[in-house]
Amino acid sequence: MPRQGRIYIEGAIYHVIQRGLERRKIFIDDFDRKEFTRRLAKGLKQTGHKCYGWVLMPNHFHLLIRSGVRPLSDLMRGLLTGYALYFNRRYKRSGYLYQGRYKSILCQEEAYLLELVRYIHLNPFRAGLLLDSKSLGGYKWSGHAVLMGKIQSSWQETGEILERFGTKKAEAIRRYEEFIAEGKNIGKREDLSGGGLLRSAGGWKGIQQLRKSKEKWYADERILGDGDFVSQALNAAEEHLERKAKLQQEGWDIDTVVQKVCDLLGVDIKDIKRLSKRNKIAQARSLIAYFANQELGISGVDIARYFEITPASISEAITRGRMIAAENEYLIA
Repeated sequence: MPRQGRIYIEGAIYHVIQRGLERRKIFIDDFDRKEFTRRLAKGLKQTGHKCYGWVLMPNHFHLLIRSGVRPLSDLMRGLLTGYALYFNRRYKRSGYLYQGRYKSILCQEEAYLLELVRYIHLNPFRAGLLLDSKSLGGYKWSGHAVLMGKIQSSWQETGEILERFGTKKAEAIRRYEEFIAEGKNIGKREDLSGGGLLRSAGGWKGIQQLRKSKEKWYADERILGDGDFVSQALNAAEEHLERKAKLQQEGWDIDTVVQKVCDLLGVDIKDIKRLSKRNKIAQARSLIAYFANQELGISGVDIARYFEITPASISEAITRGRMIAAENEYLIA
């Protein structure tokens, strides 16, 4: 059975899970964990994604990510590949490090964001790595200690989570800690980590209610949310894929995008690869990066190769291009 494609929606919440091959350890010591978080911080900065929650366990990890302009796969590809190469080199091993593809679950924000923060950050306690939930504040390999203010981490977004618990920081932290403690007796949540219709309908209770009412719900194992959310997400993803496929069928490539953007801004195509402080050329390069990545799915690495600059610079250009396109209502097709 062919595997399903990933669903990407800009600005959405994703719960990401990756496990070690045959449940083997992927983090042996703190040096490994530091290397992983270093690469994660770098990837977040390059791709413009935000991280609201995370935890590193011996043989797997969880991330709670709000996607940016770039696809989530841009972040995960660089993070997982880079870390696997580091791990194999350090431990003189070869072969796969991970158990298949990482799982990325698109989540309905208001219904599940805080539940996922709690579920992810309680992992060390549920796994028996800690004696009690109060010890979570001392576990430095999760976002909980950062939200509690015990560890500083510039790459983790804390404000958007804490503001849901109060306007004053001290009060918000106290209420957040109470919220975490309330979940310590909740076992593994299958609806938060897997289950297709079970997840989309809100658990077994939700399924039973649906059966009684004979209501039809859309369900998809890649999505955590109610039926309406699942349906809307699938429609949005399908529209994006159809548009990309249509442009590709019409022969669009990066050269086509370059020509369209140059015509749009009145820039000479001969100047587009030259580093220039001229505003029009800089805008054109950013728009080309954005449209090539978003409309055609061309990777940041390939766009960087076209312009002969670093992938990190392209990431910034894609973000600028999105803003320019939105502010001026630019379209290329």
